[in-house]
Amino acid sequence: MEGREAQISSSGTKRGGWITFPFIAGAAAGFTLGGVGWLANLIVFLIQEFNVKSINAAQIYNIANGSTNLFPIIGAIVADSFLGSFAVVAISASISLLGIILITLTVILDPLRPQSCNNGSSLCTPPSNVQYAVLYAGLAMASFGLGGTRFTIATMGANQFDKPKDRKIFFNWYFFTFYFASAVSNTAIVYIEDNVSWRVGFGICAITNFIGLAFLLLGNRFYLHDKPQGSPFTSIVRVIVATIQKWKIELSSNIEDYYYKHDGITETATIPKMSFRFLNRAAFKTEGDVGSDGSIAKPWRICTIQQVEDLKTLIRIFPLWLSGIFLSTPIGVQGSLTILQALTMDRHLGPHFQIPAGSILVVCMISTSVFLAIIDHFLCPMWQKLTRRSPTFLQRIGLGHVLNILSMAISALVEAKRLKIAQAHHLQGQPGAIVPMLALWLFPQLVLVGIGEAFHLGQIALYYQEFPMALRSTSTAMIAMIIGIAYYLSTALIDLVRRVTGWLPNNINNGRLDNVYWLLVVVGVLNFGYYLVCASLYKYQNVEKEEEDSNSETNR
Repeated sequence: MEGREAQISSSGTKRGGWITFPFIAGAAAGFTLGGVGWLANLIVFLIQEFNVKSINAAQIYNIANGSTNLFPIIGAIVADSFLGSFAVVAISASISLLGIILITLTVILDPLRPQSCNNGSSLCTPPSNVQYAVLYAGLAMASFGLGGTRFTIATMGANQFDKPKDRKIFFNWYFFTFYFASAVSNTAIVYIEDNVSWRVGFGICAITNFIGLAFLLLGNRFYLHDKPQGSPFTSIVRVIVATIQKWKIELSSNIEDYYYKHDGITETATIPKMSFRFLNRAAFKTEGDVGSDGSIAKPWRICTIQQVEDLKTLIRIFPLWLSGIFLSTPIGVQGSLTILQALTMDRHLGPHFQIPAGSILVVCMISTSVFLAIIDHFLCPMWQKLTRRSPTFLQRIGLGHVLNILSMAISALVEAKRLKIAQAHHLQGQPGAIVPMLALWLFPQLVLVGIGEAFHLGQIALYYQEFPMALRSTSTAMIAMIIGIAYYLSTALIDLVRRVTGWLPNNINNGRLDNVYWLLVVVGVLNFGYYLVCASLYKYQNVEKEEEDSNSETNR
């Protein structure tokens, strides 16, 4: 198998396959427990320990989330181009561990955080520049480190399998592990941070991150390692440059006029596809492009047809990828503001237990985990029996769009009810006042978001199968990039709403958060319309072939 080590190493150890799964799952669980454990409760930590204003804390939370989800694309490029997936995950996990240790030091050493004060007081001492510097350094390292592991390890795991059916099963189990570990972090670790101490909670995060790194390293002798093939983006740039240089050349329909040979390997000679036909000029041979031995003489004037088709694949899928950004932006806004809502509501379950505000989003994760299983084991088989076809990735993603729009509408209605109760009890001018309304009212909107996420996670399998082979690591990281950009956009959107309207004061009892949610409904509807246009125009490249291969394997 090109680009991989042999299935049997020189020591006789079998590499790849399901023997690697316990190590990869253990590593993923450890990294998720450690990373989500500090990130989930970040808003509460900033408000209570660093005296940060509520909306500012929400924005810092979104930036940290954005960094966590944006860095995977950089890690994937490094993995594809230079180091391979295993090295990137190991290095990222080490950076994450150092970042969590630095965050832990801010609660252990008194000089690294401001003096505590009553929540909502205007007399709170803000953090000093040094305290902010240490905090932000820790958050940056922990965020980037977590980002470098999250999706790169998913690609690393998928690369251990050759059969599409095995890869599909792996992705299902990987995301089940991810969401289960996230749920544990959002409940157990956050509860410890709120009710025992921040020191113990952050210390557990550091320990679980270390355990995850140990699992990763222990399984190294069993992994198949993809050898870096050089930056896949270099060939994309070459195609663009070569096309520009040959812009005035008339194209031919003769196969012999195009270049197929690359690194001593001759690709299957087929007529270049007519879609985005102008890019075929990059593979059109002109005088001096190819040497006498058939090798490339001018790398920036000639490319192979396969390299041209790889760029075409990216162009085709880009509009769908763009729709994912505006799908995730409302979710980013909703997530941070829901925590602020929870802080102002009655979170008691019985007389002795109170739900930590940072744990409220676990409802979304649990519903995603449950519905991933329901979709695969019940809904998809039922759909297949009724229609004799499996639901397509695009159909699943589209349903996710609809569910997210409904969730934002429910969020607006619940917030309107919360504000009405706050006004009835004259709580608008009281910082930190608790509205006599159960936080359980927030659960339906989070359940719907979780179900929607279970459906639109089909993007990951879609990109993995549709992207060119050289960009497989990048393909899964593209989902993280969508989420990362969306979190940055959600931060910008919150800032814009604060500047233009009076809907988001630091005391949300004085604002109109319900109007923010209705704004997100409008954004979601417009984006869904755009998605429908993109989906109707998109033609699958590899998915149908993968499904045929999988069906043929099943029938054997």
